[in-house]
Amino acid sequence: MSAEVETSEGVDEGLDDSMRNNPAAPKEENHIRMADLSELLKEGTKEAHDRAENTQFVKDFLKGNIKKELFKLATTALYFTYSALEEEMDRNKDHPAFTPLYFPTELHRKEALTKDMEYFFGENWEKQVTCSEATQKYVERIHYVGQNEPELLVAHAYTRYMGDLSGGQVLKKVAQRALKLPSTGEGTQFYLFENVDNAQQFKQFYRARMNALDLNLKTKERIVEEANKAFEYNMQIFNELDQAGSVLAKETLEDGLPVHDGKGDVRKCPFYQDKDTLEGSSCPFQTAMALLRKPSLQFILAASVALAAGLFAWYYM
Repeated sequence: MSAEVETSEGVDEGLDDSMRNNPAAPKEENHIRMADLSELLKEGTKEAHDRAENTQFVKDFLKGNIKKELFKLATTALYFTYSALEEEMDRNKDHPAFTPLYFPTELHRKEALTKDMEYFFGENWEKQVTCSEATQKYVERIHYVGQNEPELLVAHAYTRYMGDLSGGQVLKKVAQRALKLPSTGEGTQFYLFENVDNAQQFKQFYRARMNALDLNLKTKERIVEEANKAFEYNMQIFNELDQAGSVLAKETLEDGLPVHDGKGDVRKCPFYQDKDTLEGSSCPFQTAMALLRKPSLQFILAASVALAAGLFAWYYM
């Protein structure tokens, strides 16, 4: 901050009256500053960022209004997204338009997401999940960019990793509280950046690296356009998750069996693979039977029947 002030004052002292009174001078200086890629991305994606934050899925998540089955589907979407992104980042790690932003140790999420998938689905999780339609479109776009326009890959890295570093800890706590996940991190490894000591400082460092990329203004504008596309792909996934939530459980049992409310065909869920994937999500009768198998509920039911019988007998005495 102090260096910026000193530079500004030095430039002003060196100007003659004609330059100092020239209204175009500060505009040109602002244009140079705004040409920084990080600033262009921040301003150019602000509207898309706000729209993404206001999707129903994100608002519900931040309120802690999310069920485990839906969180598992969201984790699945993240797994396929980051698998594609990090595959293309590895492919382009020596490309001059991306090399300065290649931080696999600090940022890569696939390994952490693999742990989360194993926690939620078990050891054979890869046979239980499938890539949804909206996620597949996002994955295909990432692969296209990485293989054909690698200078645009920074748009997808920026959109994902900067957001993860910004809100990761908040979302982790929300998920742990809402889903009663272990405080030791099982199920929320995605949000843990073990090799980033200070998220704020790392983001500043990452933005500085972005600004140092040797890119012309036209390429920077294309990157901003691609970042807006990335936000759009993410919003499509959020909307798809909302759709999944409308046909999946409204309530989730402690063992993870979803309760289908009868308002839609569970097979139409975009993440539905086969009957084994969402076992128990067929009808309220099956759910009721599953509940009645629980010893604690059997005791409560028996006590309730006994109480009702006693009241009934008392009424006719």
